[in-house]
Amino acid sequence: MSTASELTSSRPPLKADLLLLLVTIIAAAGWIFSKEAMAGMPPLLFIGSRFLLAGLILAIFDARSLRQLSSTHKLRAGGVGILFGGAMACWSLGVALSDQLGVIAFINSFGILLVPVVARLLFKDRPPRSTWLALPTALLGFALLGMGQPGATDGFTIEPAQWLIFCAASIFALVFNFNSRLVRNIPALPLTAIQLMTTGLTCLLLSAASESWPTGISLDILSWFLASTLIASTLRFFLQIHAQSLTTPSHASVILMLEAVWAALMSAAWFGERMTLIQITGCSLIFTALLINRWHWISRLWRQRRIAP
Repeated sequence: MSTASELTSSRPPLKADLLLLLVTIIAAAGWIFSKEAMAGMPPLLFIGSRFLLAGLILAIFDARSLRQLSSTHKLRAGGVGILFGGAMACWSLGVALSDQLGVIAFINSFGILLVPVVARLLFKDRPPRSTWLALPTALLGFALLGMGQPGATDGFTIEPAQWLIFCAASIFALVFNFNSRLVRNIPALPLTAIQLMTTGLTCLLLSAASESWPTGISLDILSWFLASTLIASTLRFFLQIHAQSLTTPSHASVILMLEAVWAALMSAAWFGERMTLIQITGCSLIFTALLINRWHWISRLWRQRRIAP
């Protein structure tokens, strides 16, 4: 049985909490940056260029660690990066098509809920019991989003953008599982650099095959692109890696759930987006599912906070 002093000493530092909170805000702002940038750039060209540049910056920042990686580790990281590229291709197309970033940000949260399900299917892991309560709760929320479309007359309609984000979330769950197993011995920063560069190249190849590239980009669009790259990608991943090194993955995941909430609030403030009552209920159910999924760690964190002086 843990004593009060043991629980207090094991409590994650406040610095980690504040950094992770900042990460969620930056990640949410990235939805706004991306939507604005894609007003003047094709989606796949945008996301490919963004991730390739962000990966190159991280690679330069930690070039020594990158050179020290074995060929096997580089191939494994690159392989998962290609899969990540498929996820980001779906994500960028979904963002470009959607008129409700707040809604699809909550749908994107399905990636967290699907991680243990994918682990069960691929690696025979046993998911926590909370998974089987959280998943149907989230699916009910997803169904309500399809029933609450503003101006919809068909009763139940899932927009193409929402399906694309759901596909992206499903692939994110695959990426998370492969990262946890295939590349667990690779340092976080060079791993992130390789995967970002591979993701960028994958999306650029898809863009070259399917999109018409503009002959020029306005200064306004370039500014949004640089904000997406330098702030929402490079800075965000650097801060997230540093913050996660100061705490446990389970604790970090609890705070990172707030990204969808921030994205919805920022979209309402920036674009004037409004949700119907049914959509608000659907998003609330998805967020409730996230809380259920992490209830063990949330309750443990609450106990630690109460014991702490």
